Amino acid sequence: MSENRVVESIQIDAPPERVWELIMDPRCLARWVTIHRKLGKAPPGTLDQGDELVQTLCLRGANFKVRWTVAELEAPRLAVWEGRGPARSKARTAYRLSADGNGGTRFDYESELKAPLGPLGAAASRALVGGLPAREAKASLQRLKALLEN
Repeated sequence: MSENRVVESIQIDAPPERVWELIMDPRCLARWVTIHRKLGKAPPGTLDQGDELVQTLCLRGANFKVRWTVAELEAPRLAVWEGRGPARSKARTAYRLSADGNGGTRFDYESELKAPLGPLGAAASRALVGGLPAREAKASLQRLKALLEN
């Protein structure tokens, strides 16, 4: 599933446990995820393996819903999300946190989108969104860094 793959990293001057608390609380998504528009169904508190949430996202002015499941979880180091979006599209996102030895955190972010309709859908998706997912991921991580360091 690597038709549209985004890999980004950022250094955050906050301990991994503090970063984890924020990124795994669905009610905090609006504070740092730039394409987040609305949180639908979500369990209260910090997410655990198997938990599901429904999120409305926006790319190029078009809102769409994604149903996410926390597929893998090793708190406070790893969260892997599997998502289902419109027209049977699929997504997989991984958050990897590691202590940097100076009290901070390295956050490695990876996301893959598999568009519906095979190669034709993949080509259409690349044409429509281009480098936007990578730019938005970078902007989201910068927003997260600012939020945790201020």
